[in-house]
Amino acid sequence: MAEQSDELLRKVYEAIELARKTGKIKKGTNETTKAVERGTAKLVVVAKDVNPPEITMHIKPLCAEKKVPHVDTATREELGVAAGLNVPTTSVAIVQEGEAADIIKTLAKELN
Repeated sequence: MAEQSDELLRKVYEAIELARKTGKIKKGTNETTKAVERGTAKLVVVAKDVNPPEITMHIKPLCAEKKVPHVDTATREELGVAAGLNVPTTSVAIVQEGEAADIIKTLAKELN
């Protein structure tokens, strides 16, 4: 996927924060993978600075197969903060949009 614009990433973080407060999110590689496999993920965000990259490299092809919109973000730290964590996280899946539903619909259109 191409380098994401600042505006797109701002919307992604806003969606994660809104979904965290009013819906439901899954954090980390295992939880994200399960959400995509079960068909409950509405949007997946993966950090690019995961080391080793093999930890998350299966998520994007899985998202493509299940037709789940996915976005790369620069750092695990930023993703962790958006997810309301005090620690970095490799990936986040939004499983219940809550008030972020409209933002996620817009993002899905932009990403396809």
